[in-house]
Amino acid sequence: MAAPATPGSPAPTPAAPGKLSQGAPRGPPGPPPEPKQLPELIRLKRDGGRLSEGDIRGFVSAVVNGSAQGTQIGAMLMAIRLRGMDLEETVALTQAMAKSGQQLEWPEAWHQQLVDKHSTGGVGDKVSLVLAPALAACGCKVPMISGRGLGHTGGTLDKLESIPGFTVIQSPEQMQGLLEQVGCCIVGQSKKLAPADGILYEARDVTATVDSLPLITASILSKKVVENLSALVMDVKFGEAAVFPSQAEARELARALVGVGAGLGLRVAAALTAMDNPLGRSVGHTLEVEEALLCMDGEGPPDLRDLVTKLGELTSVRCRARGPLPLHLSSDLPAGGALLWLSGQVETQAEGAARVAATLDHGSARGRFERMLAMQGVDPGLARALCSGTPAQRHQLLPGARKQEELLAPADGTVEQVRALPLARVLHELGAGRNRAGESLRPGVGAELLVSVGQRLRRGEHRPQPLFAPAGHPACWPPPPLTARPAARRDAVAPGAPGRARAQRPAALRPAGGACALRPRALRRPLALR
Repeated sequence: MAAPATPGSPAPTPAAPGKLSQGAPRGPPGPPPEPKQLPELIRLKRDGGRLSEGDIRGFVSAVVNGSAQGTQIGAMLMAIRLRGMDLEETVALTQAMAKSGQQLEWPEAWHQQLVDKHSTGGVGDKVSLVLAPALAACGCKVPMISGRGLGHTGGTLDKLESIPGFTVIQSPEQMQGLLEQVGCCIVGQSKKLAPADGILYEARDVTATVDSLPLITASILSKKVVENLSALVMDVKFGEAAVFPSQAEARELARALVGVGAGLGLRVAAALTAMDNPLGRSVGHTLEVEEALLCMDGEGPPDLRDLVTKLGELTSVRCRARGPLPLHLSSDLPAGGALLWLSGQVETQAEGAARVAATLDHGSARGRFERMLAMQGVDPGLARALCSGTPAQRHQLLPGARKQEELLAPADGTVEQVRALPLARVLHELGAGRNRAGESLRPGVGAELLVSVGQRLRRGEHRPQPLFAPAGHPACWPPPPLTARPAARRDAVAPGAPGRARAQRPAALRPAGGACALRPRALRRPLALR
């Protein structure tokens, strides 16, 4: 065990950010120690010590009952971020967070049907909005407990709440009703379901502790343990816009999720997927809802559809297996089809992917999505209009922007990269993300991308041809212009490496009606030309 530092002794070496330490062998158990006070627990972890299971239960209990002050919660999160946790500590933290509220119980007949997917967060990642109803249409039960945006990454709940009336808080009884009648629900933590995670999740977002591997692992798996799943597929992102940029760090997180899940009796499979470019063509809450609906029309950007069908494939297949699930590290993992294979509903992953794709092409996933919206508070007429309307009609039904501007190519060249991180940071500053817990969002803030890597552009144009089109409409369906929805900020700067000649200055956003302007340099680096 690592011991707390004492005066005159060298301080323990901090754990590398985001890593799980192994811990040292322990001797025979002694008498149970007296419960420690929070300052002592914080000091112990700050100095590199190991928290016992009782210590962790005490901390989580204090978080939930309100005896832990906000400053103490932030201090403990930072101590964990800097010093790390070993596997046993992380299992104990996950279990304590899961047991901080009610455990969900389902009919025995559902056991093999209960599946879920979780992403570690990215830019433009609206997969859950499509995959949950698609899996429901394939016969699965998907009790998805999701989160809000963290840092520059978007949150599934925030996207759904951009639909007027959508309610993310559902009681366990309401969740069971949704699974019985729809087959899926997407909900948030309540005071009954993993309340400790809800509190710690908000605190991590504003204390620069989002990228702690033990905290990420415990946050994700505590919600999934509560769900009583038969199989879980993790979409672990790596790249510039991911929580962990390097593939090695993402692989370590994937292994931690599988290992901690096994320690809790949860069967987990993980896939690594890149997050350097935005997923799809739309970034921002309402715009991503619109693009998710487009995918459920059987249309939309191919990278989104491909990831949905692949993740679903793994979910459906792996649930057939007994014992631990393999750790998948391939970006070619079929998502939706994988879940069908896991749950034993299909014989092969390819068959699972085909079934998920069929729910998108035939409209059954969209039908489930409509029913889910209506049962989670959206006016049935609005839910019907959203799911049956054209893209233009949907755009009018959701919160939008009064000011929109198309940004044209600043020079001749070939698009070399569409960088997700600077784009996400600009949108965060414009109101798409939070700077403090509980801060309200601007659901209309967003951007639509007209270009993709490899396209040749001339100065002053975006691209006259469509980037993607529905089957049978190869040239008559141009995508909407890049849309920026400025908030009341006059100078939102996208961070980036200085001195890179490839990325030039696009045209300024010029909102009409006297509104504040987003200066030209704000979107200087997301688009790199060569």
